[in-house]
Amino acid sequence: MGSVRWAFRCGTWTPSRSEWLFAARCVQREEKDRIGQFVFARDAKSAMVGTDSVPEPPSWSFNLSHQGEYAVLAAEQGMQVGVDIMKITMPGSSSVPEFFRIMTRQFTAYEWSVIQSSGLEHQQLAAFYRHWALKESFIKAIGTGLGFNLQRVEFHLPPEPLSQKCALRQTKMLLDEEEEGDWVFEESLLDADHHVAVALGPADHAGSSRLRPSPPPPPPPPTSFTLLSFSDLIASASPLTEEDPACWDSFKMKAEAPQRQRETRASE
Repeated sequence: MGSVRWAFRCGTWTPSRSEWLFAARCVQREEKDRIGQFVFARDAKSAMVGTDSVPEPPSWSFNLSHQGEYAVLAAEQGMQVGVDIMKITMPGSSSVPEFFRIMTRQFTAYEWSVIQSSGLEHQQLAAFYRHWALKESFIKAIGTGLGFNLQRVEFHLPPEPLSQKCALRQTKMLLDEEEEGDWVFEESLLDADHHVAVALGPADHAGSSRLRPSPPPPPPPPTSFTLLSFSDLIASASPLTEEDPACWDSFKMKAEAPQRQRETRASE
């Protein structure tokens, strides 16, 4: 089996005309049109990067996520995979306690006890987003979407702190109050504010109601995310369509992000 963990920093990528036009040539026409419909350049860049970075081999499962400054891809051979990245951010229009109150039903009582006992507000938010990324990675791996009751899954975190140097695999998941030993969760930091969770499960039982197959082969050792340059990203890309200058004209007219987010970033 094999593993791929890629990250690309969209937030600092300012594509040139030639870069954007080449990237656009390497995606299907329908996907290029979808990317062109994004209102903000930030979202168009994340979508373009995710589409251009998808690996080709059919025996691999892959999943994409983008949030904050990064887009990430996790791919695994012979297993189901889900990935989610979360940036630690302050709530936009409410206090942290009010934000937690709104999100109460997304976590179990045990998870809330861990989140709210993590320290100051920033540490509590870090624990909140860590739990959220774990839940999202699992939901994306099994492909059930918004209909899944998030209180069915409960995560128990290890005492070891997360690191940018290596991925941790000690986190355990309970499904309907029973430990799911066949699922593995990798957690790591891309930087101090961006947490990534990868869920790895048995490929032939994805989406089953109990998710209790015969024991799968163990996954390979945890792999840290490799930060790619744009050159790395397109190294194996092949053009599929003719160059379309209009897609660059459309892209360069987009604002980078909503006004409030631009103001927040400027003040950091």
